[in-house]
Amino acid sequence: MTSVAPILQGFFTERLTNQRQASPNTILAYRDTFKLLLRYAAAATGKNPAELDLADLGADQISAFLRHLETERGNTPRTRNARLTAIRSFFSYAALNCPEHSHTIQRVLAIPQTRLQKNLVTYLDDNETTAFLSACDQTSRAGRRDHAMFTLAIQTGLRVSELIGLDRSDLHLGVAPNVHCVGKGRKERNTPLTPETVNTLTAWLKTEPGRPDAPLFATSTGRRLSRDAVERRVSVTAAKAGEQCLSIANKQVTAHTMRHAAAMRLLKAGVDITIIALWLGHERVSTTNIYLHADMAQKEQAIAKANPLEPGAATTRYRPSDTLIAFLESL
Repeated sequence: MTSVAPILQGFFTERLTNQRQASPNTILAYRDTFKLLLRYAAAATGKNPAELDLADLGADQISAFLRHLETERGNTPRTRNARLTAIRSFFSYAALNCPEHSHTIQRVLAIPQTRLQKNLVTYLDDNETTAFLSACDQTSRAGRRDHAMFTLAIQTGLRVSELIGLDRSDLHLGVAPNVHCVGKGRKERNTPLTPETVNTLTAWLKTEPGRPDAPLFATSTGRRLSRDAVERRVSVTAAKAGEQCLSIANKQVTAHTMRHAAAMRLLKAGVDITIIALWLGHERVSTTNIYLHADMAQKEQAIAKANPLEPGAATTRYRPSDTLIAFLESL
């Protein structure tokens, strides 16, 4: 019998922190995975988490846990796969320290990822962006903060982790204004700011004085915002904006939607996809290609340019001429 506790402690302190020098975001994500897993296994076995053995975390138990995430907790396949990645990393580490459990470890490592459906990205167009930002109540401190934060996010396309990690000193609002951030893989980048964004952030800094190393967007107590807090503020703002803008009400708006909005604005402005990849901090251009599929207007323009039968004719959507044909087309 081999206790899980010392192996898990070594995994976080030795493998993740010292050997891999994992980012704080990765460590927190892995931590949350094992908090969920250990509590689930403890409930299933009747043991305390500190009393669990490696044999208690076999392939059957891990598979049941993954099903629990999707069916009972309502997690998406993407989240399920992210949890499995953390578990696999732990068992790869355990294989070096517990060869006597090689059979159990191999079975866990053989658990496959769930295939993901590649959906079109959801983004805010210019009218929706205006409605979304207007929904922030700028008579309150929280509303002014949200307005400044969302304006920055929509213009720069920063990830949520990058947004909440900003300090006041990361803003450079003088000549050649830009914001400095550290993204995935500890990659640093500077993103230019538009005059409108500079004015909004300048006004926010004036109403909220603080030290250079203080969080740029903080809670009422001065603490750094969490991911969940940002998502809640986005949901509240989107719901209010949806009362005036019906198209927003029909969309599932998240914090990542603002990042998509920034990418689509650049794409529609004719910016090359490789530049957009650099702007967003993507490691591979293939990641950025998802935005090429999102805009139907651009696809229709491509059809108009490639249509050899009717040069110069206006492009229109296909409309079935018969109700029965329309029914068949809808299947």
